Amino acid sequence: MQSTATSIEAYLEEIPLERKIAFTKLRETILENIPKGFVEQMSYGMIGYVVPHSIYPGGYHCEPKLPLPFINIASQKNFIALYHMGIYAKPELLNWFVSEYPKHSKQKLDMGKSCIRFKKMDQIPFDLIAELVQKISMDEWITCYESSFKK
Repeated sequence: MQSTATSIEAYLEEIPLERKIAFTKLRETILENIPKGFVEQMSYGMIGYVVPHSIYPGGYHCEPKLPLPFINIASQKNFIALYHMGIYAKPELLNWFVSEYPKHSKQKLDMGKSCIRFKKMDQIPFDLIAELVQKISMDEWITCYESSFKK
């Protein structure tokens, strides 16, 4: 369910009322904890946190016109999604997150390759997400990306 919003403000206006508080808190958690250098912008129809072209001119290998993505958040049809490319690229980060999750939420972890899905707004582990967001600096992400994805 990709949004056609062209600004973060427009995207936030589209979020259903029953998710607005949780989504806003998730965004604020990311903004307060994301390492220096990442930029918030619309990316792939979601709110994204990216390495700007001014720092990584090559952009994303799938679409070099786009900046290198790191984290995205989205209000999907049935859940709020957090996409974290570091979890997909770094098995040790994935293992850490999977082992920590039950300590922070009663809900069963609902996760794909890089997507963490939250169906119950009152069960989003904001403290754990704050830790996750801090785990990879921008320089570490670029190095990880180049060794994991860029061929």
